[in-house]
Amino acid sequence: DLSNPAFAPVSGATSIPVGAADFCKRDRAACAANANVVEVEPLTPQSWSQLVAINDDVNSTIVPETDEDLYHVAEYWTYPDGRGDCEDIALEKRRQLIENGWDASALLMTVVRERNGDGHAVLMVRTDRGDLVLDNQSGSVLLWNATPYEFIKRQSQTDSSKWVGIDDNRATIVAVNN
Repeated sequence: DLSNPAFAPVSGATSIPVGAADFCKRDRAACAANANVVEVEPLTPQSWSQLVAINDDVNSTIVPETDEDLYHVAEYWTYPDGRGDCEDIALEKRRQLIENGWDASALLMTVVRERNGDGHAVLMVRTDRGDLVLDNQSGSVLLWNATPYEFIKRQSQTDSSKWVGIDDNRATIVAVNN
């Protein structure tokens, strides 16, 4: 039941992030329409262990570095070569999960906003237990609604080159000065 709060509610089509659009032009195979859409991946003890292991391995082996420092541009999505920023790290996790038999339609690049207002990218994994988040800023694999982020948009399950909005209507904590 996708109305369960463990699943991030989506709205209609929205704009693709600039870095993702550029990445899709360079790697059309990674951004193709999905012939068969798997609504959710079954989460078994084995698949959970694999998810955690890949998250841990990529988080520990890729050195975080900004696109400005690496490529001298504000935004550049690519697979990391030992170094990369949040979306590069999420792309690598997605690639490794696909190589290990996970369906691409359940592995969704996702844009969120941190509490300080900064943009951030994570990998959302649609499972039969809910939408799990693989994040380079956290060693824990958490349900989307257990993270500190405001969810903005993610890849469409039917076509990796298209994006949908996320209706993150969870209560937002706002500091008010009296």
